[in-house]
Amino acid sequence: MASTLDHITVKGVDIPLIHEEDTRLPMVSMQVVFEVSGSIEDKKHPGLAKLSAKMMNEGTSKLGSIGFAKELDAKAVHISASTGTETFVMEISSLKESFDYGLEKFADLLQDPNLNKETLEKVKAITIGGLSRKENDYDYVAARALKAELFKGTLLEHPSSGTIEDVKKIASDDINAFLKEHLVLSRVVIVVGGDITLAEAKEKATTLLESLSVGKDSELPFVKVNKKSHREVLERETEQAYVYFGSPYNLKVDDEDAYKARVGIFILGTGGFGSRLMEEIRVKRGLAYSAYARVNVTRSHVYFKGYLQTKLESQKEAEATVKEVIATFVKGGVTQEELEQAKKFLLGSEPLRVETLSQRLSRTFQEFYKGQALGSSLKELEKIEALTLQDLNTYIKAHTEINDLSFAIVTDKKSK
Repeated sequence: MASTLDHITVKGVDIPLIHEEDTRLPMVSMQVVFEVSGSIEDKKHPGLAKLSAKMMNEGTSKLGSIGFAKELDAKAVHISASTGTETFVMEISSLKESFDYGLEKFADLLQDPNLNKETLEKVKAITIGGLSRKENDYDYVAARALKAELFKGTLLEHPSSGTIEDVKKIASDDINAFLKEHLVLSRVVIVVGGDITLAEAKEKATTLLESLSVGKDSELPFVKVNKKSHREVLERETEQAYVYFGSPYNLKVDDEDAYKARVGIFILGTGGFGSRLMEEIRVKRGLAYSAYARVNVTRSHVYFKGYLQTKLESQKEAEATVKEVIATFVKGGVTQEELEQAKKFLLGSEPLRVETLSQRLSRTFQEFYKGQALGSSLKELEKIEALTLQDLNTYIKAHTEINDLSFAIVTDKKSK
């Protein structure tokens, strides 16, 4: 089984459609993905994309949130909206026998969302309550502070959910304008799978989308990380230090050498036990229960990031150890044994990454979304298998920018 790429045409707009038929269960799911429609489009209103998605989860103005939910529940249909940094996603899933009914309700939602002021105030109150609780989640606080440091002065400086003050400022007109601009045919990609043929998928997707306006597409910006290192300490009443760190990483989604970054960073910090950070910070020095690092690679931004928790009295040693491990990694590269172990894991765990229909559809979508040929993930594995120690270490040693670390640390004021 493999997902395939096709197209439909609606109102003269050519719309990509990713499909995989799987008849083992009588289930169907469809995602309507709007590109360049996530939090990177918040502009003057941080939190606007996420709040707009939450409003699309409030049913239609005719039925209201409760009435709409009851009609969906009666047929075991699930419809939801969510956002990421770059995309706004609406999804429907149901038994095959209820899918047409669900699509009718989906179309009603697209045409008549429940955007009245009373609903907006309710959603804002719930969102503000959630943000208030997050202020006591020090992992969230540190991660948010780190990203603000790395992307200061850019579109990505603000948290995707906004702050409490940001949410309070968002009005009904802002929600309406956002949805009108972004939920349009020019930005749509369809992902559909389950007990449904390609012909059926194309027909049903075409019917669903007919109510949308053509609109305009938009080019996704690429946002660079600040090169200058920063260190921010946030004082809280805590018995642990939350140490988050990050830096620039010179890579883009379509780089031919991206697989080398995947292997190298796996050895440095993504691989759990056996990774450099885990070995030095937990196993050898007992500074933390775990330590982790990865490279976040998207079309709009790329950066290296990691984190750990440690005792207050160990905070400075842990911070120094992170710098030391990364500097040693960049300067000396990895060993043949580390490379072989990384290959065994990455190649051996591949079947687990394409085990389910949703995983396969997601992989195909990501290949398409990143501008890669379908099947490029398998070719990447072939490149990993053939990767030599010399080539990997040459690549690692060329990326000295990850030494330009910024830190965001939540700690007790006596330990900063």
